[in-house]
Amino acid sequence: MDFLRPTTWEEALAAKADQPGAVPIQGGTDVMVEINFDVRRPPALLDLTGVAELREWSMTGGLCGVGAGVPYAAVIDELGGPLPGLAQASRTVGSPQIRNRGTVGGNLGAASPAGDSHPPLLAAGAVVEVESRDRGVRMIPAAEFYLGVKRSALEPDELIRAVHVPPATGPQYFSKVGTRNAMVIAVCSFAIALHPRERRVGTGIGSAAPTPRRALEAEELLAAELDWDAPIAPALLKRFGELCARAAAPIDDVRGTAAYRVHAIGVLARRTLTWAWNDHLEKRAA
Repeated sequence: MDFLRPTTWEEALAAKADQPGAVPIQGGTDVMVEINFDVRRPPALLDLTGVAELREWSMTGGLCGVGAGVPYAAVIDELGGPLPGLAQASRTVGSPQIRNRGTVGGNLGAASPAGDSHPPLLAAGAVVEVESRDRGVRMIPAAEFYLGVKRSALEPDELIRAVHVPPATGPQYFSKVGTRNAMVIAVCSFAIALHPRERRVGTGIGSAAPTPRRALEAEELLAAELDWDAPIAPALLKRFGELCARAAAPIDDVRGTAAYRVHAIGVLARRTLTWAWNDHLEKRAA
């Protein structure tokens, strides 16, 4: 197995173009586990930790651009204001050691349905920036990025450079169910983002379908019936939870049954919307 270690983004793109089978590695929190358990044996590893620009984030053009190498710990410490949903999800990832090494870019690259960063990125309307040496830059909406279990829209010669997320204009929440309180893969997860200026609500479902996904019918329900100046009617909250649960398409596995996941998504949807809506009304009253 070759080990490639570029020090610039241009070198990284060249290495990936020359060896499309090379697997990118940042924190290694997913890739090294698969290698250690012989789940995969790639012809080469492309170590991106030497590419300093990937560890940077910035506010540009009204979006928060988070480099593919920015670790969860930095998201928690530095981006809780503009990206509260992503910061909340980052707090639930693994242990402090994992949060110091693991990255949102790595989570996207792995494209696991259980990845904690996916639901808040979907709810916020994130866009993934990818690039190849020969074909240039593509901007892929998060909702179009996930194609299947651990399959993404990345082409073999492309690398993730950054994810661009609109800063929060309203409350955002993330919640997940696990088999214990910490260091656990999600049985299922849910994220919500209120966008008061647009009078809409974004959603994200994790670990309850072959890919992370939005609950589009539930979003359309709130867009049509939500009164942004009043408490949520119990019937509307109930229907929202039902539509979010209906958007899930889970399986039975060692972490939970499909039936439990469907039920739990409905509960998480109602709870997160309630928390976010209470925050919204308190801010309006202040």
